[in-house]
Amino acid sequence: MAKTTKSSAKSNTESPRIQQAIDIATKAHEGQLRKTGEPYIIHPLAVMKILEEWNMDEDTIIAGILHDTVEDTNLTLKEIEDTFGKDVAFLVNGVTKLGKARAGMKDLDEYLPKTGDNLLKLLIATGQDIRVLIIKLADRLHNLRTLGALPPEKQKKIARESLEVFAPLADRLQMGRVRVEIEETSFRYVDPKRFEYLKNLTAERLAEADKKLKHARQTVEHALKKEGISYRCDGRVKSIYSLHKKLAKYNQNIDRIYDIIALRFIVADTTTCYLVLGIIHSLFTPMDGRVKDYIAMPKQNGYQSLHTTVITPDKQVVEFQIRTEEMHDYAERGLAATFFYNEQKLSSAYAEGRVSKLPTNLLWIRELQESATKLASGEKVDNKKLKLNLFADKIFVYTPKGDIIDLPDGSMPLDFAYRLHSEIGASCTGAIVNGKMVSLNTKLKQGDIVEIITTKNSKPNVGWLDKVFSRHARHKLVGQLHRILPDFNGRSATNTTPLEGNAPAKSTRPTKSTAKADRSEKARKK
Repeated sequence: MAKTTKSSAKSNTESPRIQQAIDIATKAHEGQLRKTGEPYIIHPLAVMKILEEWNMDEDTIIAGILHDTVEDTNLTLKEIEDTFGKDVAFLVNGVTKLGKARAGMKDLDEYLPKTGDNLLKLLIATGQDIRVLIIKLADRLHNLRTLGALPPEKQKKIARESLEVFAPLADRLQMGRVRVEIEETSFRYVDPKRFEYLKNLTAERLAEADKKLKHARQTVEHALKKEGISYRCDGRVKSIYSLHKKLAKYNQNIDRIYDIIALRFIVADTTTCYLVLGIIHSLFTPMDGRVKDYIAMPKQNGYQSLHTTVITPDKQVVEFQIRTEEMHDYAERGLAATFFYNEQKLSSAYAEGRVSKLPTNLLWIRELQESATKLASGEKVDNKKLKLNLFADKIFVYTPKGDIIDLPDGSMPLDFAYRLHSEIGASCTGAIVNGKMVSLNTKLKQGDIVEIITTKNSKPNVGWLDKVFSRHARHKLVGQLHRILPDFNGRSATNTTPLEGNAPAKSTRPTKSTAKADRSEKARKK
């Protein structure tokens, strides 16, 4: 884990270069207004403030101030380069190209299915400097904060794009605080009724949990003080959008979600993290399968922490998170918290467009940089591979009412049905995707609108084992088959190997036995 670096950027009141950039941007945007009715300069100054909060370097902050000037004013890249240098000009040009890549699409329904094409443009625009993406995230964050000034249709359009493109990007940069704000704000506009319902539900749970958390906290704090362990403790409330996704996973049963509220202990070093974990387990009973060591095995985006869910003597369920200050800062601000460019600028590697000392969890950036160089020179790059690197093998699809459902990439209609509810999955007889009837072994794509057709008294069959992809759906289906088929041996229709409850499907191709078993679908086709 890299140590958190303090910002090398001076406050805008202290830096002559930043003040000069403010003066130039103010003059360039003179007479322009935002949709809010405010002078346009309010937006780049807000982006500047966000980048300062993220401890970005001076060049990045200046580029944030000037990020809209080339596209929206008469200011040229040459003028920016002459005044502030090549680095600032490069960053401004990169952000400008990102904006043009998005503007090239007529509407969101065209844009989102073509995320891969736009990703190529994004990579080319980013070039060798990830700071372009960080500026773009700051730009998007402020636009979301002022989204209320736009018409409802525009609000939902920008919110959907933010959920599907910018939130995963923030997650990939391990900027957890940014990801949560993007998700929360976007979800509020994409599905306002659901948002308010979950907001109220969370408030109710907070009131209920206050006493049990207080007692558990006091118990642990007493033990830590006895052992002479220094710490700080705070509470973590699960974000509304995260709760939305998790409720979908657990069939809307909130009683199965134990981490709506968690106690977080932040200590000096990794050794102490494990010591605190041992102390907590000596005080309370750990729940089976609920101890997660993300320090030894960090998440894909680099997140590190110890998680454990315990049962207290008074039968209360409490989740604890344990991490160091460095882990916590990185979990909150990610790449911006451990920004390494200032340390690299004087090296030959940086001058050549390469970064030689990337943290292990950020090695994907090197691949991104190398791929961008190839693309810029006309070479071909595996687009699918790049998309997986950034968007982490998941897709977002929608119900006809606009509810967002998060599924593993490769999922089919039955995966969607079982994610909604196990009984909807069990009674499924067909599916409509984007207004067209499809077979149950159709792979769903990003942005699909899915409707499940159900029939009363319909039951699942063994053939469905070849028509599910997700672990969740497979687990539910196997359990149902065991209940309705006493002689069920856990074998798929196309494979004689016994199936594990969480194993991936061996095949998605329908077979004769599948068609014979799936009478409802056969009848529909007739």
